[in-house]
Amino acid sequence: MDYSICNALEYHTEPMNSALIIYDVACQWSINFHQCVQDSDFLSLPELTHLIPVVGKFHLAAHVPSCFARFSLNFVQGTGQLDGEILETLWSEFNKVSSSAGSMSKAHRAEVYDDHMRDSNWKKLVGMGK
Repeated sequence: MDYSICNALEYHTEPMNSALIIYDVACQWSINFHQCVQDSDFLSLPELTHLIPVVGKFHLAAHVPSCFARFSLNFVQGTGQLDGEILETLWSEFNKVSSSAGSMSKAHRAEVYDDHMRDSNWKKLVGMGK
């Protein structure tokens, strides 16, 4: 995760003064993140003034109550309401396919899952505006 965050923060065209990091366990991950980056020969951060770790709404309900006030998007000024964890909302549909895909070869299973996601995305696309 540290590697992914560092690389994502390096990928920008204009200077940033802050970054919002939405991560399932941001409350625990953020404790040692800066120290891990400092101790690593391979990780680096751009000159940011502020990293804002938050936990997405889907996962926040499973955390201890003290996480809510510190890591909820509801209390971060300038953030909007979003559904950034769309894959989790598709699990119920994915579970219908997974029972038959479990006995398939790895390549066949990947194709079935890809087709299922494409079908789901197509249905959402043609249903927009209704």
